[in-house]
Amino acid sequence: MDIASWLFAGLIDLPWWGYVLVALALTHVTIAAVTIFLHRCQAHRALDLHPIPAHFFRFWLWLTTGMVTKEWAAIHRKHHAKCETAEDPHSPQIYGINRVLWGGVFLYVKESYNRETMDRYGHGTPDDWIERNLYSRFTLSGLTLMGIVNIALFGLVPGALILVTQIAWIPFWAAGVINGIGHFWGYRNWQTGDASTNIVPFGILIGGEELHNNHHAFASSAKLSNKWYEFDLGWAYIRILETLGLARVKKTPPRLRVGAVKPAIDMETLHAVIANRYEVLAKYAASLKATYAEEIARLKSRAPHDAEVLKRVRRWLTRDDGKLAGTERAALEESLAKSSALQTAYRMRAELAALWNRSSATREQLVAQLQDWCHRAETSGIGPLRDFSMRLRSYA
Repeated sequence: MDIASWLFAGLIDLPWWGYVLVALALTHVTIAAVTIFLHRCQAHRALDLHPIPAHFFRFWLWLTTGMVTKEWAAIHRKHHAKCETAEDPHSPQIYGINRVLWGGVFLYVKESYNRETMDRYGHGTPDDWIERNLYSRFTLSGLTLMGIVNIALFGLVPGALILVTQIAWIPFWAAGVINGIGHFWGYRNWQTGDASTNIVPFGILIGGEELHNNHHAFASSAKLSNKWYEFDLGWAYIRILETLGLARVKKTPPRLRVGAVKPAIDMETLHAVIANRYEVLAKYAASLKATYAEEIARLKSRAPHDAEVLKRVRRWLTRDDGKLAGTERAALEESLAKSSALQTAYRMRAELAALWNRSSATREQLVAQLQDWCHRAETSGIGPLRDFSMRLRSYA
């Protein structure tokens, strides 16, 4: 056997593009295992998996990543609990985008040694004999076995390259891209209290994890797509498993039901507003922009200078006041002073958002507060605000 045959000969002989397809197929199974098993099932309990796919995913992750289920779930849960703070294990807002994108795996490894994180956030993950004595104990053995199989099947060079691809795939795409770019760049459907973004609307390459802002808005949902134009491949796989009796979905994003406008706020309306708070804020942002447009048009003919001042702060209108820098907040307040209508609409947004943060208030008190908010909105003389309030009273 010559050197070329020894380097490239395996049980399966493929053209170069065949090896590329094999690598992509194998890494895609790993992506599915991460998003379905580690993320949606283990970390967030959004679905229950039958023992057959659950153990297959555990075995496959041991073979291809060496990741421990408890460590992954604990670190991710802590990320949600401490998002964008100094305690967040991998926030690009704290560590910088380059460190998380290119070195996110090292932040993950560092946090995996934090015993407090494991004890506080790692509960409820597999703790059976095989987990304790194989998967968690010999984390590198799976990768070694995977390398031997790859080389036997495809030859030394193709097999080794496929193994390197498998090893690097999750650290880059999950630890780097999702944890990095997913909190730095992209579009936002929901004004969550963090910097999460949807990278692209088509969640295919990373199994739906591209829709990261949607996930932070509805963390316990098994489905990550929210808009009609978004696609979550992981959800498609879950639906197939559910059809086969191998999965049970526990929660999906809330669906807002709109009925007739009620004369007064009741408990049902309050529950609908709180459950759909991110959609409520998105609708309010549209109302606020409509008020802004009306005020710009009014001021252009009466006070052109004031209209120009308002134009400078449009990008800050729908952002939380707490997210603005000091200079931005001061400029916004100065500009809002040019329009009492816009100032009222802006401040009432914060009042509305405070409703679902008042943990000490009773339900009856919250109903009364929401009713008072709607009354003030509808008597404010601000058309978009009045229309928004009337729609709010139709939520069921």
